Amino acid sequence: MARLLIKTAGIENQLIELRLGANRIGRSPDADFTIAQPTVSGLHCELILREEGVTLRDLESTNGTFLNGKRVREAKLFPGQIVRLGDVELLVESIDVKVVIPRFINTELPAPPIVLADGSMVCPRHSHARVTHRCMHCLEVMCEACVHRLQRKGSRTVLLLCPICSHAVEPIGDVQKVRRKSLLARVGETVRMKLTRAMHVSNAQR
Repeated sequence: MARLLIKTAGIENQLIELRLGANRIGRSPDADFTIAQPTVSGLHCELILREEGVTLRDLESTNGTFLNGKRVREAKLFPGQIVRLGDVELLVESIDVKVVIPRFINTELPAPPIVLADGSMVCPRHSHARVTHRCMHCLEVMCEACVHRLQRKGSRTVLLLCPICSHAVEPIGDVQKVRRKSLLARVGETVRMKLTRAMHVSNAQR
């Protein structure tokens, strides 16, 4: 950023870093940069920082504003020049303008999952799979393949984690019902198989 260095003995090595726009220098507390010296007026001058450089402008000061020994009302500054306000000298170190480009944060929301005719949802990452789980933190939905599974050593518990934020996920209600029905169906098939086998054995013994 553009800056000037005070060279006058007693207050030397003080750095004035300019902000974009007008920067008023003077003895007054109302100035943007205060120099408490009797030869400096309350609002002595202003340094205007723009993209094209720095402009020095006198503000009707009592003792005048000088650039390289010449009294000026307005002048463009360049590195290495000496600005004098009354008895105070300032070295122009830089006239660079640092323009900060704000970081763009994409706040666009992801597209909602596709809902099929039967009420089930298609996984946002696997178009061939149905949604089976939902994250309890970021509310992201996912299929079985998306779920990260973590099992601690020595434990039988398997943690189901979200691939987006790594928080816990839970099966969606309909999936839990389907799983219960599937379990009951398997139990029923096992019972039927045992009864059928027993009947075959009984008939063979006759």
